[in-house]
Amino acid sequence: TPEQLRGQYDLDYWRLAVRAGLEDLLERHPEETLTVRVGSRHWEILPAAARRRLRLAEGGSRADYALTGHIDPSQPDLAFNSRYGRRLYHNTLIAVRPLDDSRMTPAAIAAYQEIYRQAVAEEPIIRADYAVYRQGGRLTFVRENCPPAGRAGRFAVKFFPADPEILPPPFQKYGTHARFYNYPARLGDICIAVIQLPDYARNGDLIISRYAEGEGAGYVFPEWDELHSLSSPGLRETIAARRQEQAAARPAGIDDFAVFLDREGGRRLLYAKADCAPSEYETPVFLHLYPVNAADLPAPERDKGFANRDFLLPDYGGRIEGECIAAVPLPDYPIAALRTGQADDWAARLYPAAGRLPAADYRSLAGRKPASRAIFDLYLEDNLLIYFRESCVAADTAAAFFLHIIPEDRADLSRPQRAAGFANMDFAFDHWGDNFDSRCQAIVPLPGYPIKTLRTGQRLPGPGQRWAAELWVGR
Repeated sequence: TPEQLRGQYDLDYWRLAVRAGLEDLLERHPEETLTVRVGSRHWEILPAAARRRLRLAEGGSRADYALTGHIDPSQPDLAFNSRYGRRLYHNTLIAVRPLDDSRMTPAAIAAYQEIYRQAVAEEPIIRADYAVYRQGGRLTFVRENCPPAGRAGRFAVKFFPADPEILPPPFQKYGTHARFYNYPARLGDICIAVIQLPDYARNGDLIISRYAEGEGAGYVFPEWDELHSLSSPGLRETIAARRQEQAAARPAGIDDFAVFLDREGGRRLLYAKADCAPSEYETPVFLHLYPVNAADLPAPERDKGFANRDFLLPDYGGRIEGECIAAVPLPDYPIAALRTGQADDWAARLYPAAGRLPAADYRSLAGRKPASRAIFDLYLEDNLLIYFRESCVAADTAAAFFLHIIPEDRADLSRPQRAAGFANMDFAFDHWGDNFDSRCQAIVPLPGYPIKTLRTGQRLPGPGQRWAAELWVGR
């Protein structure tokens, strides 16, 4: 209702800056009645006394100002990120501009001139076709002697916090980072753009990108990316430390993307590849998350047993000085395992619940008695079922593996599984397995509910089994 909008507008998450924009217009024009173009829902956010000084433009009628969450790059207007003073749930980009004027107002020119003067008095943090200056939470993009084509495209800033808890709740809910963007305006022979970061963007990393003007409906990749750290250690230092740890843990070198769990930086999955070609940067990445408890998944994903978080690297990172890096936030529920990679080029498996890389696990099995011995030795650890064979050839992993999980309580099974009395987690070795120094190992995350018995082995083509084993897990 209108009353709820006025009283609880700051609990919403979409275009909160509209109210700040309307209030700003009323303050700048204290003696005038203004015609504004704005969504009817936002019209109700102001008290009646304020609305009496505003008229709502309808249809194609003329308006003095338009308030919008979208910037038209063909208009050289003053665009800014609004800071919302109470509870900031979403930092929305808003443009306030005369609809019928293609030139900047004197106030806009004066504002840009002052921003420009303050910016160029400092050393830039980035030197490219645009120099980027940072003053507190404000980033200013400047290009001197700017040709007409120099104003095409836009700038984007991705903020990766050192602690994801500082992000407003909507960002936390969807497990993402904060993003901000703006288009450049022209001030004489200077092109300039301003992005104001919110107050919470103090500790973490910024990936700053310049995008060319897009053609068609396809994805537009940035012309350049640069990394700027707001705190230490930054993303680059963290990746370097993880790369060193992983190289020490793996028995062989890393040929493709290195994938790390960032322990100090919160729930993040880090990707890095030196000498990364543009084609590698532009190839989609698949990411499948297997939770400890399937009940943590949304209903559509529960039957699959994993969450699909496939993404493009530019959405979560950048290609910086030839190195591709990305920081992908993970959800806050416990994750038993994850698979990630790029098509048929490479794949990696990590086990966050176990707290270590699978490549190092086989070494920890030395001297331990397996829970069962067969063609593969079986180990139970940290709610993982580990298959291990010391001397392994291709024939050992060719046959499909079956894995049936009998719970203590059938109510823990999904409705289709209850009739059979067990959860079917049959798999191919490539899904959960790896080869290390002629050894074979597969690590399968088990469900989070109490398990009574595991039945597993390998099937031969047609009726028959290569081997089978039964493990009693419960008491």
